[in-house]
Amino acid sequence: MKYEGSCHCGQVSFAAEGELEKVMECNCSHCSRKGYLLWFVPLADFTLTSAESELSTYTFNKHVIKHHFCPKCGCAPFGFGTDRSGAETAAINVRCLEDVELSNLERIPVDGRAL
Repeated sequence: MKYEGSCHCGQVSFAAEGELEKVMECNCSHCSRKGYLLWFVPLADFTLTSAESELSTYTFNKHVIKHHFCPKCGCAPFGFGTDRSGAETAAINVRCLEDVELSNLERIPVDGRAL
């Protein structure tokens, strides 16, 4: 299924394809403060539909994940990194997707504080 999403003001927009059934709820200092519910898709299944120049990027800790956000409204709808096998991945904040009922998603807790 194809999903569309954006930041709060709409300056940053994107689409992703895949089966959205489970999300990761991480307790690390970044994810818990932002309230992320993350869905991971291969980067090939992600499309940035706004200009790349509209993005700002934040990295921390080991600087391996590029957390992208809108410089206008501050909303952080997705990030890019690699999975354990080395495959390029998009981590999508499902709270930024249109027409997704969050209560229907299985939440998988992740102890990011321990990493």
